[in-house]
Amino acid sequence: MCNSPGDRVTTHRRERVRHILEAQRTAFMAELPVSIATRKDRLKRAAAMIRDHADRFCDALSEDFGHRSREQSMLTDIAGSIAPITHAIKHLERWSKPDSRPVQFPLGLLGARAWVEYQPKGVVGIIAPWNFPVNLIISPLAGVFAAGNRAMVKTSEYTPVTAALFEEVVGQYFDATELVFVSGGPDVGKAFAELPFDHLLFTGATAIGKHILHAAADNLTPVTLELGGKSPVIVGAGADVKQTTERVALGKMLNAGQICLAPDYMLVPASEEARIVDGLKTAATAMYPSLLANPDYTSVVNDRHFQRLGDWLEDARTKGAKVEIVNPAGEDFGASNARKMPLHIVTDVTDDMTLMQEEIFGPVLPVRRYSGIDDAIGQVNRRDRPLGLYYFGPDGEERRRVLDRTISGGVTVDDVVFHVSMEDLPFGGVGPSGMGSYHGLDGFRTFSHAKAVFKQAKIDVAKLAGLKPPYGAATMKSVARQMKG
Repeated sequence: MCNSPGDRVTTHRRERVRHILEAQRTAFMAELPVSIATRKDRLKRAAAMIRDHADRFCDALSEDFGHRSREQSMLTDIAGSIAPITHAIKHLERWSKPDSRPVQFPLGLLGARAWVEYQPKGVVGIIAPWNFPVNLIISPLAGVFAAGNRAMVKTSEYTPVTAALFEEVVGQYFDATELVFVSGGPDVGKAFAELPFDHLLFTGATAIGKHILHAAADNLTPVTLELGGKSPVIVGAGADVKQTTERVALGKMLNAGQICLAPDYMLVPASEEARIVDGLKTAATAMYPSLLANPDYTSVVNDRHFQRLGDWLEDARTKGAKVEIVNPAGEDFGASNARKMPLHIVTDVTDDMTLMQEEIFGPVLPVRRYSGIDDAIGQVNRRDRPLGLYYFGPDGEERRRVLDRTISGGVTVDDVVFHVSMEDLPFGGVGPSGMGSYHGLDGFRTFSHAKAVFKQAKIDVAKLAGLKPPYGAATMKSVARQMKG
């Protein structure tokens, strides 16, 4: 029984999202089959929704973060959202073709045929994170719409201005039975995850992902989890230190490190540690000679995350780590409430420090020494399998050993993060960093049901193969043929 206003609001929201799902599924079933033209039209409307309101989305993102680089938002959340849609439109007809499959001998000779048809699943739920709250909705939506589905999106409560803008503009481009946005806190998120979707995609923290999986289990809803983890950088033998440190610093400071694929820690040859730390400082200084008033540098999203990073740094200092702050303009960050945090390079880190136990998600970079590539591989493998792994170095045998002896969601060689932007590569984690993948063809197939179709030959195959009683010599010949090595 609902007694409090809060209970009544929660119940109302649960009923609302369930009604939306029912309306979308009814419309989906009435529409089948979903034509290629309809799918392309929805993709084009999704791109138009972002393109037409690009400036407003950039403003909303900056307001949600306290400050977010406009150019960065245009790159990562506007252009980065339209690119996968364009890719899907270009390749959709090829992806959608039935996939012919062979049949067992001699059925093919007798006229039997087999193929796979990729059919839309129905209604897909998307639970989006706050760090890229446009891109990480629209990018998976490209696969969802390409596959012929409809979608419901739960936006992050940490980016309410962006969420409100989605709710304001979506009706200009989509009927509510095609695409709808739902906002709210954890109660709404829980109700959303418990809906009997035909597929559910969650992007966010591993701890929350476990709850999502539990919620989906009651409905046997298939789930794709895009989580995170501690993505390592291995600096191999003979790596170009200048190039390596520039690329790592760029990847670490983009969005102030608030990226699920941000380099989380570096493993460096002991003899190169000092050069690599100096290279990181030089690279960070060149890109961001100042920070507080620099429009290119993004703030930490909220006070809780800012405090968390500060606490983890203090924990590291207390346990013996050395922390170097890259503050080229000598700015007073303590006197500012802008939540801008400079790059912190942490050396002499140990496994008992929180920085080496949790995903950092901020501009803090531990640097650890290793002795020999197998030691570096061992340091990676004693942790949970990461979403990304980055290797720098010209030694082909060493690179091959790293690729063969480590398991991660994806890898970028001689750079960081870039594999996520390759639309023809699957994007996903493994183990605690996620399950399933999307992007490009892989996204289309994730959000499609691969339906097997077999067309039997006209001849009485069952009698020929001895499958029809009374069983006899033909039956045993069929058994012997199938048991043959």
